[in-house]
Amino acid sequence: MFFRSMATLKRMRPMRKAARELSAAEALEIFDRAPFVTLSMIRPDGTPYGLPISVVRKDENTFYFHCAFEGEKIDCIRHNPIVSLSAVSRCKPVFEIEKMNYTEHYRSAIALGECSPVEEREEKVEGLCLLCERFLPDFMEHFEAAIERSLDRTAVYRIKLTEPPVGKCKH
Repeated sequence: MFFRSMATLKRMRPMRKAARELSAAEALEIFDRAPFVTLSMIRPDGTPYGLPISVVRKDENTFYFHCAFEGEKIDCIRHNPIVSLSAVSRCKPVFEIEKMNYTEHYRSAIALGECSPVEEREEKVEGLCLLCERFLPDFMEHFEAAIERSLDRTAVYRIKLTEPPVGKCKH
């Protein structure tokens, strides 16, 4: 697949400013702290499509998000399951008076993965539970009732990373 081989080739290049590169573990922390993550895909016509989503990380290689069973995002994933995730957990514009320079202090991360629908009930519930624990931990006593009411109307997707994530920071 052209897209996957080009992505791998690009990742083999060293980061231009190596001093800003973070470890894979630090990049994963950025995903964990970011209020939302941008999911980037390729539309069936070849044009890019990206949107902010709420994701949760299960382990070092697995992310989940939920959505409807149909829509542009689902069309893109069916066409090409290779996706990119990007996140910023901190961003602060700065004017460095001593250098007379405008800059930005940030922590960001990117990851490449393969996205697929979760079909098994247990894993679907697990993904939704992780999402609720991340975003609404104070309301977990209502989780079972919500699952009973809406599990059949909710799609859950898994993103399995195909290579370690990369983080970058400036501060």
